[in-house]
Amino acid sequence: MNAVRAIDRIDTGPRFTEQDAIRLNRMFRGTETEEWLRAVIEGSLAGDTAVVSSFGAESAVLLHLIAQVDPTVPVLFLETGKHFPETLAYRDELTDRLGLNRVDLYPEIADLEARDESGLRWSYDPDGCCELRKVKPLATALAGFDASFTGRKAFQSATRASLPRFEVDSSDAQGRLKINPLIDWSAEDIAAYFERHDLPRHPLVERGFPSIGCSPCTRQVSAGEDPRAGRWSGWDKVECGIHKPGEEPFL
Repeated sequence: MNAVRAIDRIDTGPRFTEQDAIRLNRMFRGTETEEWLRAVIEGSLAGDTAVVSSFGAESAVLLHLIAQVDPTVPVLFLETGKHFPETLAYRDELTDRLGLNRVDLYPEIADLEARDESGLRWSYDPDGCCELRKVKPLATALAGFDASFTGRKAFQSATRASLPRFEVDSSDAQGRLKINPLIDWSAEDIAAYFERHDLPRHPLVERGFPSIGCSPCTRQVSAGEDPRAGRWSGWDKVECGIHKPGEEPFL
């Protein structure tokens, strides 16, 4: 896979401000996803962009949408060492089928040796495990980009219900933009897109996994449960740390 490109950047203040996010949300209000996504990418309205993808249950939709516009946009995948084998196979299948410019990100070996030598940190400190295996590697990679695309959707959980299409990443002091192309898509919209474009489904979906993360921290979901109920079940945790629950939306 490709290495993350380094982008030299003179620090001239935040890339984007809250006012920029508000302006973009207003600019594309009522516009179909394919139309505004193409405008953002082809018009470089968000600068240098990357997609952050887990290659999970619904990832194929966002990856296909972006690949139709520009397949060279880097797709960042966090190789935590804890994924289901099915996820890794699905990742490779979509990469080949869509011609993705995939970049695999790995945790620092020194960090794992110092803080998770046994590989069991997930069992007693899931936040710490996510920090080592997801948050830190992604933060390093995203330092070279102005904006990232995510696959978050409002129907997935209460913490995502009011997110906007464009927001400033609250975890980034330099004002990186976070773009949520599917935030207003319903489960029916997602299913229809899979069918319309004959996209393959993650093999774990039909086995009761509507949201798929690392294998030790993901369980099957029962009928009527929140789609993300199987993530970190039994813990007071709803996000890995890449996305912060309760981020204020910019309307």
